[in-house]
Amino acid sequence: MAERVITCINCPMGCRMTVTLNENGEVTGVAGNTCKRGEVYARQEVTAPVRMVTAVVPVRGSAMPLSVKTRSPIPKKDIAACMEALRGLRLTAPIAAGSTVLSDVCGSGVDVIATKTVD
Repeated sequence: MAERVITCINCPMGCRMTVTLNENGEVTGVAGNTCKRGEVYARQEVTAPVRMVTAVVPVRGSAMPLSVKTRSPIPKKDIAACMEALRGLRLTAPIAAGSTVLSDVCGSGVDVIATKTVD
């Protein structure tokens, strides 16, 4: 059996949790969390970590860059490829908040959306 100590990032409590894994890498226990969300986070973090990605991209016709984010978390291993895809993005105003600016980023099935409107 192996143990990993992680810090929960779901709320400001920042619980230090110990995750126990069996020989196959399966989670057999979580200790130290103060809520159910912490346990869910710990199980996901040690088996298939995901993260929201936020960035800014230039917009032709606007002096200000556009802030964007993934609609939902993507696998942590895909963040660098996501950022590379965003680096190559060329957008033109107008762009509405919530609109998709990049579909299915890195084959993740997750879209990147605008977080504000640029006229």
